[in-house]
Amino acid sequence: MSLTKEFCIRTLLVLTLVNCQAITAQCQEPVAPTGTAPLTIEGDPASLMVDGLDRFLLRQITNESQTRSAEFRLNTESTESLKASATEYRSTLASCLGIRDPRLTFSRPEIITWSGLSSIAAESEEVIIQAIRWPVLSDPSPQGQGLISVAGEGLLLTPKGPVRASVIVLPDADQTPEQMAGLQAGLPASQQVARLLAESGCRVVVPMLVSRQREKRLGRADLTHREYLHRAAFELGRTLAGYEVQSVLSLVDWFEKDAPDQPIGVYGHGEGGMEALFAAALDTRIDATAVSGFFGPREASWQEPIDRNFSGLLKSFGAAELACLCAPRKLMVLTTEGPAFQLAGNGGAPAELSSPSPQAAAEEFRQAQSKLGPFGENLALVQPKERVVTPEILSAWLTQLTGAAMSTAKAALTVHDSLVSAIEEGREKRIIQQLDRHNQLLLRESPFVRKDFMSKLDVSSVEAYTQSSESYRDVFRKSVIGEFQIPVLPFNARSRRSYETDKWIGYEVMLDVFPDVFAYGILLLPKDLKPGEKRPVVVCQHGLEGRPTDIIQGDHPAYHDFAARLCERGFITFSPQNPYIFTDRFRTLQRKAQPLGKSLFSLIVPQHQQIVDWLQTQPNVDPDRIAFYGLSYGGKSAMRIPALVTDYCLSICSADFNEWVLKNATTRHNFSYIWTGEYEIFEWDLGSTFNYAEMAALICPRPFMVERGHFDGVGEDDWVGYEYAKVRHLYSAQLKIGDRTEIEWFVGPHTINGQGTYSFLHKHLNWPEPKAQ
Repeated sequence: MSLTKEFCIRTLLVLTLVNCQAITAQCQEPVAPTGTAPLTIEGDPASLMVDGLDRFLLRQITNESQTRSAEFRLNTESTESLKASATEYRSTLASCLGIRDPRLTFSRPEIITWSGLSSIAAESEEVIIQAIRWPVLSDPSPQGQGLISVAGEGLLLTPKGPVRASVIVLPDADQTPEQMAGLQAGLPASQQVARLLAESGCRVVVPMLVSRQREKRLGRADLTHREYLHRAAFELGRTLAGYEVQSVLSLVDWFEKDAPDQPIGVYGHGEGGMEALFAAALDTRIDATAVSGFFGPREASWQEPIDRNFSGLLKSFGAAELACLCAPRKLMVLTTEGPAFQLAGNGGAPAELSSPSPQAAAEEFRQAQSKLGPFGENLALVQPKERVVTPEILSAWLTQLTGAAMSTAKAALTVHDSLVSAIEEGREKRIIQQLDRHNQLLLRESPFVRKDFMSKLDVSSVEAYTQSSESYRDVFRKSVIGEFQIPVLPFNARSRRSYETDKWIGYEVMLDVFPDVFAYGILLLPKDLKPGEKRPVVVCQHGLEGRPTDIIQGDHPAYHDFAARLCERGFITFSPQNPYIFTDRFRTLQRKAQPLGKSLFSLIVPQHQQIVDWLQTQPNVDPDRIAFYGLSYGGKSAMRIPALVTDYCLSICSADFNEWVLKNATTRHNFSYIWTGEYEIFEWDLGSTFNYAEMAALICPRPFMVERGHFDGVGEDDWVGYEYAKVRHLYSAQLKIGDRTEIEWFVGPHTINGQGTYSFLHKHLNWPEPKAQ
């Protein structure tokens, strides 16, 4: 055979073999997820997810109510045993309300006077009415100890004759002290509680509560005064109601010191009724309490104004349990008509407040009495036919407090209108400014509090650090994010092939998590994936109001199809649907979760754990190389989820990393969430526990990266750099693993830059970067 002929035959064989391989590749079944049933779901998965989470949380609220009722136990064998068994519950209640700061002491309140005017706003033959101010809380800084930071203001009604009791009368938030004292129109004489009690020999103080009046701040969020103060306080582990209860208890401190033999009573209506019940449940020095226009089931509190959002309160307390903590002292529950209204969102939290029905109040009352056994007789239920307080009802309550009924003779009240006007002018503004400033002082102190909190981390070695961080992870999981103690369901994985390009195939995947809770996302598999080949995975997370499709197609200006681009680089990617979508529909999920001591991430974290667990079963996935990369709200996820889902081997936070507590609590910076419509964003007591540096400390020693555009409006470079410097110090200076953390600064907006982060993924996932074209 000639050489030419042999060469031709060999060439033909080679070409035939190549063609056969190409045909085989074309006919080969593409790589697909294994162990899945067909996905046949119809409708929008995101909407179905949010609806399911809503059903789950409402069911948990109901279940928690039943569990709480069964587990709440007081020892009613004796007065002493009752008091002792209530101690831990009182501590829990104080924590839920954020009552944690020592109160200032004072010998007497300040009588407020104005130049050229008498100090007496009104008087009769029986009573003198004056405006007063009293200290409540100190400046929280070491240098400011003892300096007044928060003061209460209100009216003092002093009988001219003998004083038989000291009483605090708390109006509703939309009532004024002057109305309760009869100095101002708004209440009939028969409902002017403060005046009636003072004319019957009680020294009465009527504090001013912050109103629900709305104000548009910085031309942006239209918030009530109460929500404005609530937002920062909640992030710092306090509440507005807690501040106002502290003001009440500071008056109790004064009463006890000034007249130790006189009984102390608290009466409250509406918002004041709620705070009167809180105060009496907390402080055993209060001898008798009357709660009007509030008492009833609390399971729908998530619908109420957001300043009534108390983290974890429903885990331990409904109205019945709070009433039990008032025993063996006297409590009168009045089924009077409470405030009822609707609040539109307009940048704030929408709300609906309804007055509890007499029937619902009576049922809660019966529960309280049954828990108290022989001490239940100290609770009284009064159901007035017209659903308003009357002098006869007040007389019965005063008899509980002092043993004597209310006097009936009433003298005319002379009101000095000019002084009353002076009293009201600027008073609420001063109170709001003081509480705002106090929140900002707490914010200023919060880095020192967090540093002390994290001081038990052992940085002597990576191994010691990893071990010592577990206790902090446990705190983060249970006390900050919140954890449902519910078994996770089997995967029941379903999938369908839905997307395809010349380089990858996309599958929708759905997994069960809890009853009514599922995980859903889009799995992208490279077409060059070989059977049995193990590759790294990048879980790519969209932002607020986003969907998985936003990050695989359409070149969204924030995402630039980064999940698809990473798949084209050889990574398997999974893009979950997170439930922060549909505005108020998801934001009210947070409202439902927080009274249970939970959060939206209490559900997102198990979803991601289920996703990772399932990915690790897939034959083409390297279970040790699963990374997380999220932008914006996905960046928030990048700080919280990998801190708890430790199967994520690294995390990249894009377009979100911040001095997070500052961003949530500051009223000085324009980038603050105080001014925006994200009313769900505030998380309980991060100020004392976990800012982003502390969350990153839970990701450490795994690789961690920040992607930051200089013109990204979520924050400012100096604050981002300030917070990241703490992360860098931990990795590089303390643990000597500086090669595991980076920050990329780029000239650009709120977007995936996809330069340094892609290299970071290739480096730490040990996957070769594509060669430059």
